[in-house]
Amino acid sequence: MIDSPKRIAMWSGPRNLSTALMYSFASRRDCHVIDEPFYAAYLAKTGIVHPMQDQILASQSQCGEEVSDQLMTAVDGPIFYQKHMTQHMIAQMPREWMADVVNVFLIRHPIRVVASYAKKREGPCLHDLGFEQQAQLFDYATELGQSPIVIDSFDIRKNPEKMMRKLCEALGIPWDAGMLRWNKGGHASDGVWAEHWYGAVHASTGFAQAEGQLPKLDTEYRKVAAQAMPFYDRLARLKI
Repeated sequence: MIDSPKRIAMWSGPRNLSTALMYSFASRRDCHVIDEPFYAAYLAKTGIVHPMQDQILASQSQCGEEVSDQLMTAVDGPIFYQKHMTQHMIAQMPREWMADVVNVFLIRHPIRVVASYAKKREGPCLHDLGFEQQAQLFDYATELGQSPIVIDSFDIRKNPEKMMRKLCEALGIPWDAGMLRWNKGGHASDGVWAEHWYGAVHASTGFAQAEGQLPKLDTEYRKVAAQAMPFYDRLARLKI
């Protein structure tokens, strides 16, 4: 066990290549990963109903302080990769621990996010998608004196090796070609919710092919995407 690994907090909203990126890091021999550790605490504190609600609440600590302590524990490996959803970090969640991790922000065009999310859970609002929360967390990390890293899922899918090399360089960790491939069927660190949300990535062995034209949305979903665009655009200007 390593007491002081490099701790990487990867922040994104849902439907944003975040699980594939977790699998990419899990494919490294030197990396321990954790999947959305604040999910149960978020559901418990907000009362929001998600698919597999009871299973999620039973699978994790519902106490944000306990979760943040867990993120600072020793792990098997010199890298501790933490997959986080920005919408989970409501005001009641502790944030001080973010000073002790490298904060990275994974972004995706809102139209693509809305189209993908609506296939799994209908009627999303801006809050469900995490764009505003992502900008707030970026600001908080900046206030801590950090220079947060921003990377776009579109760029990763367009050229996985190039962008993953750039990400490793920005993180100050060695490149590992194993990050481009993983086994089908999921990972031991998957959250219990994986069977509902992770179908596509469970069938994959690497990053999906480059994305094409933006999908078309109906009127209500276009409004949600438009609300998210200023937050996306702001971080997109800073991406590697």
